[in-house]
Amino acid sequence: MTVPSATADKIIETVRAALQPHGLFLRGTVNFSSAEAAPLLADGRRAASVVLIGNIGGSLWRPFSRWRDGLPDRGGADPLDTWSKAVIQPIAAACDATAYFPSDPPWQPFQQWAMRAEGLGASPLGILIHPRYGLWHGYRGALAFDRPLPETGERAAGHPCDRCTAKPCIAACPGSALTDERFDVGLCRGHLRGEAGRAGCLSSGCLSRNACPVGAGYRYPEGQLRFHMAALSL
Repeated sequence: MTVPSATADKIIETVRAALQPHGLFLRGTVNFSSAEAAPLLADGRRAASVVLIGNIGGSLWRPFSRWRDGLPDRGGADPLDTWSKAVIQPIAAACDATAYFPSDPPWQPFQQWAMRAEGLGASPLGILIHPRYGLWHGYRGALAFDRPLPETGERAAGHPCDRCTAKPCIAACPGSALTDERFDVGLCRGHLRGEAGRAGCLSSGCLSRNACPVGAGYRYPEGQLRFHMAALSL
């Protein structure tokens, strides 16, 4: 798969097809103006666009789990980041793109890109909430290109939290880490390290996240919930 001279539409088509076996999707496109501080390409030029890559619901869990189970060290200390790079970097090389990842410097504004590309807003948990997928989605990387690209992904129509008066996510937090104003990561981690946290959120997923009714059909499978909560508790 090599498409450096392909049309913009062909690039999108090729990347989308390459991601599909790994349970990853094109989540949105940001095209930059010449006045913006766009990320750098490998040759030092400013990118003209980035396309965001991520999961929808538990779409990546089976491919990632198969990959991890086949390794003696189960992917090391940060297996999901390692897997994401193993999937995305070859696609970037084949498309003459530059790959960026949320876990690596130079840090890129992934949340800002997602808000711009998909029209999303932050939930009380700090996670961007999607009107269809709710809190059950994520961004695993981005590809930067030297040309503008067509829009990808699905743009949101409104912010679900603006229409939610009950705020069940706040009421469900057993560690009092969540308020209208902020999410206190320190309180959350402290709760997870205690007996109640280990028996509750750590074993079955964040109770606040589970309480949100938006996108409940996209809820992560149990193994993925435990995986993310274990990483948060470190």
